[in-house]
Amino acid sequence: MSILFIQYPKCTTCRKAKAWLDENGVNYTDKHIVEETPSKEKLKQYLDASGLPLKKFFNTSGMKYRELQLKDRLADMSEDEQLELLASDGMLIKRPIVTDGKKVTLGFKESDFEQTWK
Repeated sequence: MSILFIQYPKCTTCRKAKAWLDENGVNYTDKHIVEETPSKEKLKQYLDASGLPLKKFFNTSGMKYRELQLKDRLADMSEDEQLELLASDGMLIKRPIVTDGKKVTLGFKESDFEQTWK
């Protein structure tokens, strides 16, 4: 199984997720979320595969999210506009994103990783 691990190296959550993957012998390809921000089309694929609401893809604890006052603005934006915004800046995206093309996990919850990637 080929897994893509999209992360920000300085992110503590990403480091925990990476450690879990390593400890459990899961092979993955590493991508830097800011240097190689997923396209709008890729984000749409991840959204559809995850079954999660689009709001979950936003890094709501990030400075950029607060600077842009997205908490108040997202409700008035279309899905297309939100995806466009996410694709414009990797720091707006919740991380890590882990996917094998069919399944997607966002962030790091050990129980989710156990269920999905073991």
